[in-house]
Amino acid sequence: MTIRYLHTMVRVKDLEASMAFFEKLGLRETRRIDNEGGRFSLVFMAPPGQEDCPVELTYNWDGDPGLPSDSRHFGHLAYQVDDIYALCQELMDSGVTINRPPRDGHMAFVRSPDNVSIELLQRGERKPPQEPWASMSNTGTW
Repeated sequence: MTIRYLHTMVRVKDLEASMAFFEKLGLRETRRIDNEGGRFSLVFMAPPGQEDCPVELTYNWDGDPGLPSDSRHFGHLAYQVDDIYALCQELMDSGVTINRPPRDGHMAFVRSPDNVSIELLQRGERKPPQEPWASMSNTGTW
């Protein structure tokens, strides 16, 4: 038996805000399905060159009353990055809260507009600790 990763699905309340968040991480829309009869949109987003590893943003046009306000039941999405400090700075500069700063030069967490945890992991060796990250406290939950 062969098994192959297809995608991770996340239900979103605000499609545009969620897409903008994932674009800040460097993901781009690779495919979209707008289903008029079912009244939903599926937007697949992936890092360039990794279109086979998308996140599927599922948006129900008429709302989703069953969607919890805190998506902690989901866990997190994980992405490996070339420079964790540079990406965290870009995210912070664009208004994203760094919930768990990369104090160790290796791992950080942020949250999407729908409360989905995103884990960012430094590619290769840990970076040496540096400010402002080394002394930055956690914000909220991650």
